[in-house]
Amino acid sequence: MYVELKGVNKKYGDYPASHDINFGVKKGQLVALLGPSGSGKTTILRMIAGLESADSGDILINGKRINDLTASKREIGFVFQNYALFRYMTVFENIAFGLSVKKYSKNEIKARVAELIELTGLSGLEKRYPSQLSGGQKQRVAFARALAPKPHVLLLDEPFAAVDAKIRKELRTWLKAVIQKIGITSIFVTHDHEEAIEVADEIIVTNKGRVVQQATPLIIYQQPKTPFVAQFIGESDVINNINRLKGFESVTEDAKAVVRPEFIQLFKRDELVQYEASVELGIVESVKFRGSFLEISVAVKGIHLVTNRSLEKAIFECGETVQVFIYRLYVFNETEASVIENPNTRLSILGSGL
Repeated sequence: MYVELKGVNKKYGDYPASHDINFGVKKGQLVALLGPSGSGKTTILRMIAGLESADSGDILINGKRINDLTASKREIGFVFQNYALFRYMTVFENIAFGLSVKKYSKNEIKARVAELIELTGLSGLEKRYPSQLSGGQKQRVAFARALAPKPHVLLLDEPFAAVDAKIRKELRTWLKAVIQKIGITSIFVTHDHEEAIEVADEIIVTNKGRVVQQATPLIIYQQPKTPFVAQFIGESDVINNINRLKGFESVTEDAKAVVRPEFIQLFKRDELVQYEASVELGIVESVKFRGSFLEISVAVKGIHLVTNRSLEKAIFECGETVQVFIYRLYVFNETEASVIENPNTRLSILGSGL
């Protein structure tokens, strides 16, 4: 592992901001620290950067313990949420700042800044001041400035939080491509699960000062280990009495379940359904247009479910009786979560010879 935290703890007074943090990041990976506000993710990032001191435990980069090194000697680039650009410096001067502090020659600074201007798509903006830039351009300047001294690790604190939705999506794609191109080990903080899933090679989920799961986005999404991860990742509804539904009669009565929209299929009343043995009848409660799809709420045996439907498929009306098939659940108790497939899905696959 290139970046490692071993048994790291941090308290602010009596508040445990980080409790027994253990994880590793491979060289060249882009990793997301994902969690709600107050979960400890930014504290972890700042301890790696040297902006906060760990009370105990070890922080290592490339096998070297860095706890006692000052932030300036850790060779880490840091991109702040609010950019932290120098208002009275041009784009060129902002990017060159760290190089000037490290006493690079003028020719070295000029060459490195030109390289980063090209890399970040800022050509023609070298003489502009931050007030003359868009939010996306400011973020690119902050990114270039952090990369200028050629750090070993790049840290980004909510890097897309200060830009609008359209620019945020463009920046996600751009950032992932640039980091893959230069191959720098990078960790970014976010509370947006869609952002983490789209951008990161791996996700480290934090909650109440603890790391609760680390895995690839696909595994985090499909195989959550804890009730918190099951509910926090993706859009989901938590329901009780799940054993009332066909195919899930074996689930204990006191268990709760997470049902995501993509776990549910709806069919017209007269439509032939492959999984007939597990189909329930439901009543459509609402149909909401969400731009590229319809969000449909349906009641089944007193249980309220939400699913999404393509605009290309037949439209449902409020009050309409429909066939409802639930093919997967995340069932959880106080400490564990597990995936339960509707057995009729499996039986159908086996019967088809696939």
